[in-house]
Amino acid sequence: MSNRIFKDRQTHLPEFCRPTGDILSRMGDKWSLSVLGRLYIRRWRFTELQNDIDGISQRMLTLTLRGLERDGLAKRIVHPAVPPKVEYELTERGTSLIPTLRALGNWATANHSDIERSRQAFDAAADVDN
Repeated sequence: MSNRIFKDRQTHLPEFCRPTGDILSRMGDKWSLSVLGRLYIRRWRFTELQNDIDGISQRMLTLTLRGLERDGLAKRIVHPAVPPKVEYELTERGTSLIPTLRALGNWATANHSDIERSRQAFDAAADVDN
């Protein structure tokens, strides 16, 4: 990333923020990280994924997998069989995202309790002001 992005912190450069925001919105939905994490381990059939992810509905798993396919992070593999056998796996792009997601997860784990304390202090101060 270019240093010019951070040269002037007063300057907002939306053209640099837009791609990150777009990708974070996909990763920030309720199910994408769970699906990506499982697909990183191995190929999965739809029903296996649905049974392994607590609380995900058939519709939400379908929408999540379609979104990940659309972004080129996962691929659907159809095996000619009766009944048809369909599996899902990460693409090369999806696999390349895993180290970044791990780094973000490590950061979140390391900072979560401090962030919670900051939120509580902020909310307590806001209650006093009102």
